[in-house]
Amino acid sequence: MERLADRVILAWGVKRVALAVLAGAVGVLALPPFGFFAAMFFSFTLLVWLIDGSAAAPESGLIGRLWPSFAVGWLFGFGYFVAGLWWLGHALMIDAEAFAWALPLAILGLPAVLAIFYGVAAALARTMWSDGMGRIAALAASFGLLEWLRSVLFTGFPWNAVGYGMTPVPLMMQSAHVIGIMGITSLSVFIFAAPALLGTRQGAKLGLSLAALLFTIHIGYGAYILFGPQPAPAPVSKSPVIRLVQPMIEQTAKIDNDADRAAIFEKHLKLSVEPPKEGGRKPDIIVWPETSIPFILTDNQDALSRIADTLDDNQILIAGAVRVEDMGPGNPPRYYNSIYVIDGRGQIAGAADKVHLVPFGEYVPFESILDDFGIQNVVEMPGGFSPAATRQLLTLPTGIKFYPLVCYEIIFPDEMTGDLGVANAILNVTNDAWFGATPGPYQHFQQARLRAVETGLPLIRNGNSGISAIVNARGEVIAGLGLNETGFVDATIESFGAQRDPGYPRQTYFWLLEILLFAIALVSRLGFVFKQN
Repeated sequence: MERLADRVILAWGVKRVALAVLAGAVGVLALPPFGFFAAMFFSFTLLVWLIDGSAAAPESGLIGRLWPSFAVGWLFGFGYFVAGLWWLGHALMIDAEAFAWALPLAILGLPAVLAIFYGVAAALARTMWSDGMGRIAALAASFGLLEWLRSVLFTGFPWNAVGYGMTPVPLMMQSAHVIGIMGITSLSVFIFAAPALLGTRQGAKLGLSLAALLFTIHIGYGAYILFGPQPAPAPVSKSPVIRLVQPMIEQTAKIDNDADRAAIFEKHLKLSVEPPKEGGRKPDIIVWPETSIPFILTDNQDALSRIADTLDDNQILIAGAVRVEDMGPGNPPRYYNSIYVIDGRGQIAGAADKVHLVPFGEYVPFESILDDFGIQNVVEMPGGFSPAATRQLLTLPTGIKFYPLVCYEIIFPDEMTGDLGVANAILNVTNDAWFGATPGPYQHFQQARLRAVETGLPLIRNGNSGISAIVNARGEVIAGLGLNETGFVDATIESFGAQRDPGYPRQTYFWLLEILLFAIALVSRLGFVFKQN
């Protein structure tokens, strides 16, 4: 290991660039659909050694001294994000004639921007660098801080935070209930980077022992939650039967041809009335995916009548649709990406609008400027979508309350606030058909499962093309449909409405962890400096 470390530390030029990009790209193997978390050990071990060798001329100023470390971190991040987000280009090819020109921006431009966060993390860690375990703590603290910033700055985009590489299965997800995915990210970087200590020997015994202890606690807590004493589940007879309808409508059919809209609507209705499997009860709640109703529902009384004819009086339909709001004479209408609750008589009993919109997908930032350059939304809607001012719970006629999240809103852990404590479950409707049979839908689904674990609430998730599933509060899939399957699944939720302890101040624990890691790094740095002097 020492000889290998020396070769990486002393690498220069093209070889150094290639190693940094490779280290980031290999780390993506820890993410869905692969879930090979050990790949991150390779990635972060190489990153530590590359930062070890990031030397600048002694006469350089502060920026000059940190630039080599920033460059290594940026290259690492560029490899990570290109390998992990290349599938975003698939959405642009749905309407290639209009958006193919933007393919390089999606596949290379966005990763180049996101990689800045990892570059800053490496540079920040370098200011506290030492020759032992302290530098591992510095890297962990810096990555935790910059991943958190990535989740909040410029509307945020915390997709594929490093911590998701440490949570491939429910056994390794449970710590998120205590410290959240950002806390797992900080500790994951410490654990993944610890083998680098074998290459320099300084602090190896203590650092590796601490990393092994943290990993053992992580696994042990997961085992206790999954296999320890469990609360008594609610009687099945009292739990509503929920049907997820996954129609698998090609995205081109949803946007290209108005004549297809009636057929799309009828396909949803047909799957909704299919008889349950032998011995099963008829569904009480039927869930359709995001924008499943392919027209403005409030302008189409016939559609509401068809829903009433299809549903039993005591059944409830929850469906994604575009909602329009008339702004009065002389003003353009506003459009919202919404979820409707429709009762068995075809009446709209509730609605919730999307709060966190997708930049360049549902709205164009600085539209008045960018419109001059021909930049427009991927989703065609006059003026784009408007965001809801606040998030409203969806309250069903039966009194059940769902915490509604549309599409990628579920990837933001800091937005799981407000009325979450009185919700019975998280409801997430999405349409991942934009991304085809790529890693994107698998990554999206894993992040949704982590929100269930963090909040201690079951998750009801429905996607047009999948992955649709009912997930319990421990992140375990109770029932579901795979990617690109057509059909439906019926299931009840165990302990429905009896969430796990929601009182853990996850954000507080995350910041306490950050303070501890930064303190270890700074103490080690001071000891290193005084020892050198």
